[in-house]
Amino acid sequence: MGLLSDPNRRKALTSLLTRLNTPICVICYLAAIAWFMGLAFEPFTLRTYMSENAMGSTMVEERFFPRERELCLLRESLPLIRKRGIPVDWLVKTMQDRGLEVFTQSFSRTLPFPDENKERFIYWAKDIIFLVNEHDLIGMQAWLEGYHHTNITGMSFTPLQGRAGSIQAALSLELSSDVITSLDLVLEGLNGQLPNLDLANLFHAFCQKLGVLCTIQGKLQRHDWGSTEGYTVAAQTMTLMVLKQASGRPWGDHGLFLRYHIEAATIRGINSFRHYKTDATTLGRLFEGMFRKLNNLLERLHQSYFFYLMPSLSHFVSIGYYMPAFGLLAAILLLRALDLWVQIGSPALVTQDGVSEEEPSLSPGILSVLTPIVISHLTGVALYTLPILSQETAVEHFPVFILDKGTEQGWRVLKLAALLYLAVLLGCTALINFSLGFILAVTLVPAAACVTPHMPKSLGALAMILLSPGCTILYCIFLFQDLQEAPVTLPECCLLYLSVISQGILDHALYGSLVYPLLALFVYPCWLLLWNVLFWK
Repeated sequence: MGLLSDPNRRKALTSLLTRLNTPICVICYLAAIAWFMGLAFEPFTLRTYMSENAMGSTMVEERFFPRERELCLLRESLPLIRKRGIPVDWLVKTMQDRGLEVFTQSFSRTLPFPDENKERFIYWAKDIIFLVNEHDLIGMQAWLEGYHHTNITGMSFTPLQGRAGSIQAALSLELSSDVITSLDLVLEGLNGQLPNLDLANLFHAFCQKLGVLCTIQGKLQRHDWGSTEGYTVAAQTMTLMVLKQASGRPWGDHGLFLRYHIEAATIRGINSFRHYKTDATTLGRLFEGMFRKLNNLLERLHQSYFFYLMPSLSHFVSIGYYMPAFGLLAAILLLRALDLWVQIGSPALVTQDGVSEEEPSLSPGILSVLTPIVISHLTGVALYTLPILSQETAVEHFPVFILDKGTEQGWRVLKLAALLYLAVLLGCTALINFSLGFILAVTLVPAAACVTPHMPKSLGALAMILLSPGCTILYCIFLFQDLQEAPVTLPECCLLYLSVISQGILDHALYGSLVYPLLALFVYPCWLLLWNVLFWK
């Protein structure tokens, strides 16, 4: 406290931070990137463990042994599915023959793009709900809204005829082939939500018990964490999870359950590792064991982590380890804001005839600062509403020049406002979706820290465009495809770019994803403020 209350010491500290501002910012940026890349090292990770006592003390004894009749039903259903999709009538009759209560629900949803109006059907029973839905997430969203008596997406559907109690957990099973060689766990949900870590631990524990090959992000788990190859696979797995979480879209039907505080995950059957074929009996025992352990719960899963990254199924990175990487990036914005604050409050020195005199600073008019802020946000509103109002217009990221004539202090005040705005915006985003906040910070923080009206305009404009939110999406697409071992060319990436933009708009309209409005209404206007600083006259 003495350091801050003493004017001389406070002035010396401020002078030191101002003089070393640029080196400190560079060190913080490099340290943030190094910290994030180091998260895949074993010392930064924790081994997964079961936190819920009702699920971790002992394993259940699975009693699933399918008889010939069940296997015949499975073989009978496959040709029907291949021929006309989900065999609705056959499913109803088969489930009713097993003594299950079977109900149907019809619904329709008008998409924000024209000529799309379809009807779907859903089936379920009480206690353990067997839910079969068509058309992926739209059908699941209709059932969830009907089950919880909500209508947050404007969908029309018939009331549910049957209902169980409060849902504690859900498992979504996706089988694309009758030959299953491994199971892949999908955790990323709507707006970057993740289920309780114990659900992933439960899946991994039963896979180990029954000898089922399991993956996450499509990557096999390695045991040589100390080797270069082991670190590379762990870093790729963690980066894929960051990219998926940052997209804000639900990567499976489970992603829509999370908004209702239902812990859920998607398990996908993969047919790629030919030497590890898994039979139907083993899969049945695995799911029986998971459901029986979940059946032991007297309350919702809450003991383990909700904020984490997973470089493998056996290790995770907690929020306490990965948030410092973002904190270092946010510190750069605050240091730059402090530097501008000192410059605004200090009068400039002018030398005349060998004598230094203080030049009185001219305070910028409020309109000169407020005008670009208002115009930037109006541009963001236009970017948000245009794709929905003009359904046939393709949305592209475009820079907008906002030219103004003002004082030297004017651009400093505008940049100070932009820095503080960006710091608060990225901080709030990282608290909700760390991956999205971190990716935006990696590209926007250098632009915000370096931009001034005194730098070469052509070079500065090129750098600003390369560090814009639109180009950030392009980089993420390149990186995601490369990590998925499906690299794309530049023309293919541009097509994927337009597809990602359209998918973001659809996810917002259909499921309430917040990534598109966040980018259009807040991140893009903030970038435009920095663009205005560059072209300040």
